[in-house]
Order: sequence, then C-alpha cells, then structure tokens
Amino acid sequence: MKLSEKYAGRPIAELPMLFQRILQNTIRDYFRRQKVRTMWTTQVSSLGGGEDDDHDPLETLEVQSNSNPQGAPSDQLQQTQTLEIIEKALQKLPHRQRQAFLLRYWEELDVAEAAAVMGCSEGSVKTHCSRATHAMAELLKDKGVSL
Repeated sequence: MKLSEKYAGRPIAELPMLFQRILQNTIRDYFRRQKVRTMWTTQVSSLGGGEDDDHDPLETLEVQSNSNPQGAPSDQLQQTQTLEIIEKALQKLPHRQRQAFLLRYWEELDVAEAAAVMGCSEGSVKTHCSRATHAMAELLKDKGVSL
C-alpha cells in the first residue's frame, strides 16, 4: 500500500528497490515498536494481576480502590504508589515528548497517525518518543522503579 500510495509516479525499474526499502523499514519499525511496547507494558501489566486479555490495570486499580479490596492492602498500596510515580514522571516530560509517548504507547497509534495528530513529521515523532522513553526510564529509575 505504501508503495502504491507514495511512489505510483516512479518508473517501474525503481519499484523493486523502493519495495525492498519500504519492507525493511516497516519490519524495523515493527520490531522497535514491539521492543518499546514490551518494555512499558511489562511494567504496567505487573500492576494488575488479572488473567483477562482485555485487562486494563489502570481501570482495575481505580475500581479496586473504590470497592472491596481483593488483594493484600500492602500490594494495593505499592501499586497505587507506582502508578503515582509513573503519572508524575509523565508530567515531568516536555509537552511534545509526553504527547508523542502517550499517542504511540498508550493510544497505540502508529508513527504516521501520531505525526498527523501532532502536526509534525514522522521523524519528529520517533525522536520525541525515543527521548521520552529514555527520560521516563531515568525518572523511574531515580524513584526506585525497575523495568
């Protein structure tokens, strides 16, 4: 699709090379996205403890805090404190980094969609996400949260 959308006017002799490059970049983006998503979702999924595939730990923690607790109070306290640390770390990020980070990893938009929402290039989205990821890791590490 990318080849036909963006390079339809190119000579036919160039299409195989363009296809190879698009394929390589798409595969590379997929594995980068998986690596970063795994790093962050592992941290967040450890907060929940549910077996359900549609489990959202942030919603579960909110419900549990307003209803009968199902886990040990110390576990709930630790989860709540960890979520507060993550929220504070997100707030410390510059606006564009926070925006790119949340669009890409929380909303799970791809690079092109995030770029369209932010009104910038795909390269800028990648740069902001990378910087946000490194900054979040440092902020969380300083607070004693290990990934």
